[in-house]
Amino acid sequence: MAAPAEPGCAESGPRAPAELGTRELGIREQTGRRSAVCHRVTKESDVFVEVDLDGSGRTQVATGLPFFDHMLGQLGRHANLDLTVRTAGDLEVDAHHSVEDTGIALGAALAEGLGDKAGVRRFASVSIPLDESLVDVALDLSGRPYLRYEVPFGPEAVPLGSPGFEPQLAEEFWRAFVTSAGLTLHISLRYGRNTHHVLEASFKAVARALRDALRVEGDAIPSTKGVL
Repeated sequence: MAAPAEPGCAESGPRAPAELGTRELGIREQTGRRSAVCHRVTKESDVFVEVDLDGSGRTQVATGLPFFDHMLGQLGRHANLDLTVRTAGDLEVDAHHSVEDTGIALGAALAEGLGDKAGVRRFASVSIPLDESLVDVALDLSGRPYLRYEVPFGPEAVPLGSPGFEPQLAEEFWRAFVTSAGLTLHISLRYGRNTHHVLEASFKAVARALRDALRVEGDAIPSTKGVL
């Protein structure tokens, strides 16, 4: 049996059925588009992600958690990504593994699709409202994983959807995504009361920041070091 998978996906050749503990990652280089596929399998989940960074916002998401599907759909649509996510996890235990492992796979696919990041804008920040809620996001495709998450929820916040998505799982998703993608992300709730609105504004804000940061503005790597 293969060694247990580390976070992210390893490079692989042609796709084959994944075995327990394996990871595979591929990129469609022949298209000339920034796109990647990640398939990650552990004892707790089986996650398949396909992403096209030069897409048009088409999404197909099925994680077994309807509210999480809704949030990932918002992420793809507003970041202008073509995004496919299929997650089969041990929801009978908890939603945590499915959410975290989806973040790991999506981050790995994003990193692979970006390649050396030549020409990207790199930095972006945005404030996004949703009714009474307002969320600020700042993002840097830095190659250095860091998450600052200031989105508190009170004890009255209940899981959303069925099976339920607990609000604090959003932080676990973003931490896994940031670590796997190698980016710096700050998410701050300025104000808001409705749990659904706060979470949705957060995902939309990250999406719009990603859309801006991923924009190609030239052909140079945006760093005085020459590498990101």
